Amino acid sequence: MVTILRTIAQQLLSRTTFSTLAIERASDAVVDTIGCMIAGSGDESVAALTRAFDGEIAGGGQARLITGGLASPSLAALINATAAHALDFDDNFHPARAHASAVLVPALLAVLTSGRGTSGRRFLEAYLAGLEAQAAVGFGVNPSHYNRGWHATATVGSIGAAAGVARLLGADENGLVAAMSLATSFACGPKGQFGTAAKPLHAGIAARNAVDAARMALAGLSGRPDILERPQGFLDLFGGDDARGWEGLTFEQEHIIESRGVVTKRHPCCASTHRAIDALLDLKQEHRLLADDIAGIETKVGISAARNLAYPDPADEMQARFSMQYCLATAFLKGCLSLSDFTRQQIGRPEIREFMPRIDMQSYSADEEKGVERLPHVVTVMMRDGRILKKSRLHAKGSREAPMSVDERQVKFMDCLRWGNRSVSDASFRQLRKLAEFENLSGDGSFWSLITDRQSP
Repeated sequence: MVTILRTIAQQLLSRTTFSTLAIERASDAVVDTIGCMIAGSGDESVAALTRAFDGEIAGGGQARLITGGLASPSLAALINATAAHALDFDDNFHPARAHASAVLVPALLAVLTSGRGTSGRRFLEAYLAGLEAQAAVGFGVNPSHYNRGWHATATVGSIGAAAGVARLLGADENGLVAAMSLATSFACGPKGQFGTAAKPLHAGIAARNAVDAARMALAGLSGRPDILERPQGFLDLFGGDDARGWEGLTFEQEHIIESRGVVTKRHPCCASTHRAIDALLDLKQEHRLLADDIAGIETKVGISAARNLAYPDPADEMQARFSMQYCLATAFLKGCLSLSDFTRQQIGRPEIREFMPRIDMQSYSADEEKGVERLPHVVTVMMRDGRILKKSRLHAKGSREAPMSVDERQVKFMDCLRWGNRSVSDASFRQLRKLAEFENLSGDGSFWSLITDRQSP
């Protein structure tokens, strides 16, 4: 019987052509992730990693770091992916329930060493392979796996990314199977770490594991090809009570990035807040709401979202990213959220703290969620004059159903450059959007200068 990993590997190898739309969406995802890497490069989580491995960084290597300098591919993947996820501004991918690109892009960049070049087009095709693998692995275990408490970025994301890296390195079917099988043995990451620096570290660990698994596989190491579905395998141990397995897994001619897309984040905080933020901003605009006229706000979200948002009274900027109360209050009073809202100084603003107690969060029941992939997040505003205003959002801004425009993407990228202490110019954004046209990403200094050159604004 053909195993699930072999089925996935065969699918990845059989997809030899990609539509213009798929390449464009992959390019958008990569550029967005690079922006998030730049913005997160100065985060304390990244600084701690560079201190921890200072000797190895100083010793040099062949893979480039977003912080500048060189390191081994494994260490570059660890640091760069942690930077990509440090500010929780990186994209979401619903089929995997993962921050897909924060793992995939740094992992793929890490193996572009001086002796191994690749074109921008081939890089994007490897990204699409890794994304499809993440979706296929996630199909069998999510949402049960995620709801059970596993951070799928670190589990599903790592397994799928290993396939993408192996594809970029030229692996055959057996090599792809081995890479994913080995990555399954690395999988870990409890969601109980949300709101701490360990959460972005999960993306770093996943990218490092993907790189290591792919390189080990190409060197001849392997694991069981049926490790996803066999007893004491991934589904058995990680699936949770309601995981369905892969019996109904199918692959469409249309790539998953076309049919589902990745969700580019509009707000630099946990995605569990985004639909509620968008709904509240919709209500504010539609009814010209003022803070003094609001008696209270109730939000109804998914069970996993409510568990993710564990900080009603955040004590630091990381907790604030996982606080529905802080994110909603700040978004309403300012009309938007930006990276500058998540600092120790900003989270204590009196006007925000005064507004936060008016916000309450509830979740759907297990019965309401049973058998439903997604339910809308609902915001109800109680006005002091007795009016009740309600708005629901099934899709956040930045999703395939509510896409961000090129101009909105550019605004976000500029915000990331500014936060990462880069010179703010739209030229780098325009050049990176032509990623498919680069002939040699590892040897092309112009590509890397767009990512790693640090200048004073």
